[in-house]
Amino acid sequence: AASNPPAPRPRANLNNSGRPAASGRTVRRARPDPAGPPQVRSMARMAAPPYQRLGDVAFSKIEKVNSELFTLTYGAIVVQLLKDSEDVEQTSIQLEKMGYNIGMRIIDEFLAKANAGACNDFKETGEVIAKVAFRMFLGVTAECRHVVDASAPLAFHLILVDNPLVDFVELPEHCSTLGYCNLLCGVIRGALEMVGMRVETKLLKDSLWGDEHTEISVSLKEIIHEQYHDDDE
Repeated sequence: AASNPPAPRPRANLNNSGRPAASGRTVRRARPDPAGPPQVRSMARMAAPPYQRLGDVAFSKIEKVNSELFTLTYGAIVVQLLKDSEDVEQTSIQLEKMGYNIGMRIIDEFLAKANAGACNDFKETGEVIAKVAFRMFLGVTAECRHVVDASAPLAFHLILVDNPLVDFVELPEHCSTLGYCNLLCGVIRGALEMVGMRVETKLLKDSLWGDEHTEISVSLKEIIHEQYHDDDE
């Protein structure tokens, strides 16, 4: 007589821990997330400071001004300064001083609305200026290039490809050396001085001079330490 084949042995249904799963339920193994566990993803987000996002949030908190009106108003100020001084170099100096006074005042608004926190070093300061401050007040972002130079170890260059100050502007031949964007140099110098950093700023390139972009150098010269005096002294 033919013998019946042996009945197949039931397979154990295992869960992720390797233990038998409940009868009648199919448990599938979870596929690993290529981005890593949630803790790793969270640490990755924290490792890259969200300067761009901070700039967008800060920009949304301030009152907006029509860009063309802003550009034309600044142009009118420069023209008036040229008429008053009748000297291109002196006008460039006055624009930097004007920016310095503006920077000393708008730093409070920046600290209140940008929520950028304290910078760990001068390199991070450059990134915050480029991605947060420029975005907040001019509506554009800049590129921050850090200088590798033994003579100026604490320095960076801010590069503005899209500079709203120079829209619709063309310098006449007798004003070809005018530091039209010196206002920005002064704003940076005044703002940083108010938070304890004495810097030297200089306009290196300008599209009005025939360059492809506006470039500003910022060099740290001194950390200003606050001094406290007793009332009895």
